[in-house]
Amino acid sequence: MSNIKESLLRFRKSVQPQATLVAVSKTKPVSDLEVAYEAGQRHFGENKIQEMTDKWETMSKDIHWHMIGHTQRNKVKYMAPYVHLIHSVDSPRLLKEINKQAKKNDRVIDCLLQIHIAQEDSKFGFDEEELIALLNDEAFKEYKNVQIKGLMGMATFTENKKQVREEFQSLATTFKKIKEDHLLSSRHNFTELSMGMTGDYEIALEEGSTMVRIGSAIFGSRN
Repeated sequence: MSNIKESLLRFRKSVQPQATLVAVSKTKPVSDLEVAYEAGQRHFGENKIQEMTDKWETMSKDIHWHMIGHTQRNKVKYMAPYVHLIHSVDSPRLLKEINKQAKKNDRVIDCLLQIHIAQEDSKFGFDEEELIALLNDEAFKEYKNVQIKGLMGMATFTENKKQVREEFQSLATTFKKIKEDHLLSSRHNFTELSMGMTGDYEIALEEGSTMVRIGSAIFGSRN
């Protein structure tokens, strides 16, 4: 258990104040999360809504829960009452459902739009053309119960650091373009660039990440 605290503090020191450290706690028991919580961690990332909801019901209510996994539309209603930030908004239909469920819960839910930057078909996300089309869509502009906080992307799982850097650079360029071209109204507070995991977070930070997602390097290998 002390290893969790030591690893957490090491990563926190290396990423702050530039970026928020999201401790990816998927598959881990509440007892492990409690160790991180006692060490001051308040941002936790999960990739399954039911598991995240079970942990939310059990743990302290000052925790910020981040949904980082691929999200099914029919599951949004379960996290709508409490989720802090949804990183993985990868389609207009999903965003529409999040807005619908947020409205039912009298909330504005913060979201990141996931951009496909990896050379892997298994990754989800918009390409730049689809992203621009969404932001210009009149239906999207009527969504009052979602706030687009920024972008998220996952680089290719590879040892080629040059490729990883180029993918992060492409995401940072898209992020900058949206800001400079004023493609979103000021209501959206477009400030977050979520990129970087255990194996590539240092490159991500160098390319402008404001949020990194670290799991196994804090909690140990997954169950």
